[in-house]
Amino acid sequence: MLKAAIDIGSNTFRMLIARPAEQQPWETVYYTHRIVRLGEGMHLTGRLSDTGMQRALTAMGEFAAIIREHGLATGDVHAVATAAMREAANGSELRQRMLDETGIDVRIIDGDSEACMSLAGASAVLHAQTRRDMLLFDIGGGSTEFVRACDGKIQDAISRKLGVVRLVEAHLHSDPPIPGDYRAMLQAADAHLTEVESHWGDARAPAHLVGTAGTVTTLAAVHLDLCPYVVEKINNHVITLDAFIALRDRLLAMDLQQRQALRTIEQGRADLLVAGLAIIEAVYRRWGYREMIVVDAGLLEGAWLNCASGS
Repeated sequence: MLKAAIDIGSNTFRMLIARPAEQQPWETVYYTHRIVRLGEGMHLTGRLSDTGMQRALTAMGEFAAIIREHGLATGDVHAVATAAMREAANGSELRQRMLDETGIDVRIIDGDSEACMSLAGASAVLHAQTRRDMLLFDIGGGSTEFVRACDGKIQDAISRKLGVVRLVEAHLHSDPPIPGDYRAMLQAADAHLTEVESHWGDARAPAHLVGTAGTVTTLAAVHLDLCPYVVEKINNHVITLDAFIALRDRLLAMDLQQRQALRTIEQGRADLLVAGLAIIEAVYRRWGYREMIVVDAGLLEGAWLNCASGS
């Protein structure tokens, strides 16, 4: 009954091996992740770099070995790739190399599929009251997905090329960040939110704001001073606007080395967290939310659910 899912993101690769469970959506047998930064530099060249692809192949080789150790066949693995591989001119080349070198057949998914899987994964662990009317946003390295949902069903979804790697490479030029750099990231994020709002038409913003993926969960870990990281304490954790502002001010006052020294921030995330703060703040401000509900589950878990159901 074991199945595996792999989420190949623009920044982080994640893998879940799990089995169905009676009292919960899945029982985790093994979880791991690697910060790969596959999308590094892509907004300038339109291509995945040789070094980024090599890091990706190394990570996938490690994942493939773990999958074999658990006795899984390639048909029991559902691997999905997002913004970096779907946008890069050489994304299909990397996909073929992954297949040739690891035996893992990666599916490069579009923004709508990404949104559907993220919603499925998040909804599986969110409280019922939250699921009734929510805006889920999933911050990645190369894109952010915005999903309006009622009772776990999508009302609409839109993917924007608004990612933390993109923002850092385009706008973060100082350490610690000067106000002008952070303002530029806020403005860039808000321009994307204008397009999201336009996509909604006359529809209102949902009652509950839900954030997922590494930027949001890292912020929650900092808020909780949570080390080691415990998924159950992250899921459904609430960060009020006031608490967010306090966290923002604290983190922006630090330089990269000071942020990286925090025990709750994983190696490789300290610079990207600045861009994540800008995206989160823009979302808070644009639609007047007073709190954000954090969920660890998202695309990876949604991909696992698809695999487990045979979809």
